[in-house]
Amino acid sequence: MHLTSASVFIDPARCSACGACIRVCPSDILSLENSIAHAAPDTNIARCLQCGHCMAACPENAITIPALDPNLHHFTTFALDHAWLPPGSGLPTHNLARLICSRRSCRHYKQTPVEKEKLTDLIKLAVFAPSGTNSQAWTFTCLTTRAEVLGLGQSIKTFFERLNKKAENVLLRKSLALFGAKTLDHYYTNYYESVKNAMKQMETENRDRLFHGAPAVILIGSSPGSTCPKEDALLAAGNILLAAHTMGLGTCLIGFAVAAMESDRSIQKELGIPESETIHAAVALGYPDETFQRITGRKQPSIRFR
Repeated sequence: MHLTSASVFIDPARCSACGACIRVCPSDILSLENSIAHAAPDTNIARCLQCGHCMAACPENAITIPALDPNLHHFTTFALDHAWLPPGSGLPTHNLARLICSRRSCRHYKQTPVEKEKLTDLIKLAVFAPSGTNSQAWTFTCLTTRAEVLGLGQSIKTFFERLNKKAENVLLRKSLALFGAKTLDHYYTNYYESVKNAMKQMETENRDRLFHGAPAVILIGSSPGSTCPKEDALLAAGNILLAAHTMGLGTCLIGFAVAAMESDRSIQKELGIPESETIHAAVALGYPDETFQRITGRKQPSIRFR
């Protein structure tokens, strides 16, 4: 087997010199030499994104990328057809549209635990989302018991109690705003009252206004080195939201959890998440205890054609 770069192997006995890998390589590091695909000069090898385009395009199955784990497209809770689905074939658009339009944020859950096999399969599907420069620098932390979810909820509640106390200080808010730091004043205007009421309900009614009774949470973060970590995390979360719906699960993105963890890094430390990571999305999951009758509309979007 011929080593073309630090990350791509090409079997010369299989390579037919068709050039398919060269055409799809986004970094232009492949070329034909003596009727075999090779990497460009060593100075360009570092540009390899390990995206797998060459491997996926090769009709002779001559290319291997060791960094790509083949087990990530082997699932426990369902079987996957490994044949590539070309654009415009296979899944009818109207079926995909029905799935997209049927997914709703769930705020009522049964206390049935979510199987770890399903959580694992959801994460496997999540990492097939695109990422900036194909960095794939995601991290996933799963809370799999209601007690763990409640523990995180308490830490987040404590953070907002402190934040609300600061926001109640008019002099502090206005002084910060005067010097251009308007975040606290903005929070007070837009969120203070609703957060205060939610925390009161949590205390007096034992009502989970943060995770809505979900028995599981997936925290999606990033390791150092990604070029657009927030975008990557939200794209991965989108895969999870849609796939979970097909598995019979309800989901809800919890923005307040992310805001608290961004501001108070000790919360993720309590969960054993390394300080080098940053959490960008929190997905509550569980079997839904609510049903809907129909698909509804959305607000009219702003669309421009130039």
